Amino acid sequence: MAERRDFYEVLGVDRNADADEIQRAYRKLVRAHHPDVNKDPGAEDRFKEISEAYSVLSDPETRRRYDAFGHDFRQVPPDVDPADWARARSRAGAGARAGAGAGAGGGRWRGAEDFGFGADEGIDLEDLLGGMFGGRSRRQWGPVPGADQEAELTLTVEEAYHGGRRSITLSGGRRVDVTIPPGVTNGQRIRLAGQGGHGSEGARPGDLYLVVRIAGHSRYRVEGRDIYAPLPLTPWEAALGATVAVDTPGGEAKVKVPPGTSTGRRLRLKGRGMPHPRGVAGDFYAESRIMVPPRLTDEERRLFEQLAAVSHFDPRRRS
Repeated sequence: MAERRDFYEVLGVDRNADADEIQRAYRKLVRAHHPDVNKDPGAEDRFKEISEAYSVLSDPETRRRYDAFGHDFRQVPPDVDPADWARARSRAGAGARAGAGAGAGGGRWRGAEDFGFGADEGIDLEDLLGGMFGGRSRRQWGPVPGADQEAELTLTVEEAYHGGRRSITLSGGRRVDVTIPPGVTNGQRIRLAGQGGHGSEGARPGDLYLVVRIAGHSRYRVEGRDIYAPLPLTPWEAALGATVAVDTPGGEAKVKVPPGTSTGRRLRLKGRGMPHPRGVAGDFYAESRIMVPPRLTDEERRLFEQLAAVSHFDPRRRS
């Protein structure tokens, strides 16, 4: 069996990386290797490796245990001292090397005088490890909890705004139902307790984390909890001012256009962005776009020509 890669190496981060660095690295890798977008035959295995590495390193407690015990951290009992574990591993490695030099040894090893044992005394690694860990051998750790898992949940802007229920199909064909809270944001994680990997010997299953991805929209642009949308205006509405209707994910609203509004001006509707169940909602920004009639009637042309004759406004002149 191929040796498992170090989780820090999997994510491409330093062992001293902080939580933000780990999250940024994870998001970049997920976008590149998600099986839905990467059709390479090895993409799914790579995606699973990335997800497992992130699930461990993003949790401070599991990261601490991983740093102490490596890939054995799930099997090591909680009361084991990392130094004792390292010594046991060192002795096991020395035993394996001695056994290899002496031929078949039935799981026992010589050369133990290097560790304070008599030269003629055979040491059984199962006895050594069993005594160190309260009588439990390496093959008797007992139930192991299931691993946490992660998947992406793609939502429209409207779904993210209103929330609701969704049934999604995960990799492998498993379907789960999820309740989406109103106002979820891009990158937010929704936890489904007990929906992750199965535990061994009846141990509790892991959790499933759904990472929200808000899909692109023909009208809305979402940045955090703020929502942006274009607001088409006639030249006279922009010049004279007006109150116009604007569509938001929460329904129609009225926005006041000040006189002299130019294209690109942002008109804020406070609190009409993404809702926040436990805080302040985002804002909605209507971005003005001045539009002219594609075909002018004779009267419109006459009026525009009259305006051009009397106006001294030059938008290209530097102030």
